[in-house]
Amino acid sequence: MKKYILLLFIGVFACNVQAQEKKAEINFETDVIDYGELAHGADGTREFKFTNTGNAPLIINKAYSTCGCTVPTPPKDPIMPGKSGVIKVKYNTKLPGGPIRKTITVYTNASKEPYTLKIKGTLLPEKGALEKEQSGPINQ
Repeated sequence: MKKYILLLFIGVFACNVQAQEKKAEINFETDVIDYGELAHGADGTREFKFTNTGNAPLIINKAYSTCGCTVPTPPKDPIMPGKSGVIKVKYNTKLPGGPIRKTITVYTNASKEPYTLKIKGTLLPEKGALEKEQSGPINQ
């Protein structure tokens, strides 16, 4: 009888060990990048840094923005457990000045739910446009 109980115990333990699922996990350093005040025509490229804290390769399936003025570029290769990567985001700084509030949605194999990243800041107007605005209408 003791042998049967011992075998049952070993069998249950072996099943529990095998049942541990390998899963990727993504951990972003930050989910918001603040551009601050950004000059018209300046470099609008920033990076969201992340680490795969899981025990399986992390695959970023898709990353997209709420508009065409913001272009995310995720890594193409899987990120191995314990390794880090970046999602590059380029904001078009040649647009008219104003507030920047954009959302990047990221789909991975780590979760069924997408991750939401945000960029914010203020794009300053083009210098020539600002001077024209301040000089007012021309009287003839």
